[in-house]
Amino acid sequence: MDKFFKISERGSSFRAEIVGGVTTFFAMAYIIFVNPGLLSQTGMDFNAVLLATCISAAIGTALTGLMANVPFAQAPGMGLNAFFTYTICFGMGYTWQQGLAIVLLSGILFLIVAVSPLRSKIIASIPGFLKNAISAGIGLFIAFIGLLNVSLISFSGGVPALQFSLVGEDGLKTMNAAGILTIIGLLITAILLAYKVKGAIFIGIIITTIIGIPMGQTVYTPQAFSFSLLGETFGKLSFTGLTAVDGGIVALLTAVISFALVDCFDTVGTLIGTATNAGMTDKNGNLPGGDRALIADAIATCVGAVIGTSTVTTFVESSTGIAEGARTGFSSLVVSVLFLLSCFAAPVAHVVPSAATAPALIIVGVLMLKGATGVNWSDFEEACPAFLIIAMMPFAYSISDGIGFGFISYSIIKVARGKAKEVPVLVYIISILFVLKYILGNINL
Repeated sequence: MDKFFKISERGSSFRAEIVGGVTTFFAMAYIIFVNPGLLSQTGMDFNAVLLATCISAAIGTALTGLMANVPFAQAPGMGLNAFFTYTICFGMGYTWQQGLAIVLLSGILFLIVAVSPLRSKIIASIPGFLKNAISAGIGLFIAFIGLLNVSLISFSGGVPALQFSLVGEDGLKTMNAAGILTIIGLLITAILLAYKVKGAIFIGIIITTIIGIPMGQTVYTPQAFSFSLLGETFGKLSFTGLTAVDGGIVALLTAVISFALVDCFDTVGTLIGTATNAGMTDKNGNLPGGDRALIADAIATCVGAVIGTSTVTTFVESSTGIAEGARTGFSSLVVSVLFLLSCFAAPVAHVVPSAATAPALIIVGVLMLKGATGVNWSDFEEACPAFLIIAMMPFAYSISDGIGFGFISYSIIKVARGKAKEVPVLVYIISILFVLKYILGNINL
């Protein structure tokens, strides 16, 4: 085992790998509750999604450890699950079964890119500031969803407002207990993070759930459990009618490419950024095994789509385990086993109220917003497209539209400035697809 994973060779130990794996798991365990909460809004069975979340995370993380021998973990990604629910299903009108088919197609596209010699060129072709803006925009969108889910922000007469009280059907105002509990959970989680407590988001969810008991927000309803529940989503993806929504084939292409792009950016950014900070890259700045980690990610996304969850991606929380000394894929196997054991959490998962997961959404949004620091705001050629990406995602309630507005504006500004050659071909292609999507509107191709 030591020889296979090169544990001693990399200056690590079995203890460090196990501790690193456990640390990584608890840092990202919040996804076990948050992902089903988001995807079940589309009509998917909560318990089935929870099982699919744990199983796809276990498979993707195990593949990363065995194929790439790097200490990174995978699970259905935050932002990507919001994209699935609020853009693909609610915004574009696809059913969740069709949404899973789109995830599979994006996974196949990502896999083709991952095994292609053009992989590095395609990834490098998207300007860094656009990638950073996409990350920041998704963060703001996720935080916005967290606030809306507990009615801390509501729209009265089309005007958004902060709500500590709600008006019932009888016209009487009642305390917004869910919103207040969310604020309490947000502050608890923020304090834990400020103290750099490992697994702060997961611990925050548990503490908030407990506090919610006397507030009447945490209610336990016994749930029948069986792995057969996975049958509610397993193999239910549907390719029928994918071109029947507004925009037809163009809408489908933009959805597939958007999924693949975000997954690719998330994974590459996490692998390189985390590995660089930990001194795990070679003299050329590359992560040994990084290309195989991309392949593992793409395979996991395809598997996840088949069993019933949104895009699987590499989690930046892997950095917590690496900080504890993990340096090999053995720690990934530890994480994988823990995710498999978490399948048995399904019977009690419903006890976690939305007010306990909303703080996690907001905190993840805070963490992702740091991508905005990678934008040169003094250069308007960058600032305007980056702003449109970040602003349009929450304002238009669509991650896809945010990407579209950013790419289109960047292309037009560069052409108008006589710098058309500075725009990568891929950016032009994506921009044209979005323009066609907006022009075609309700026309089905």
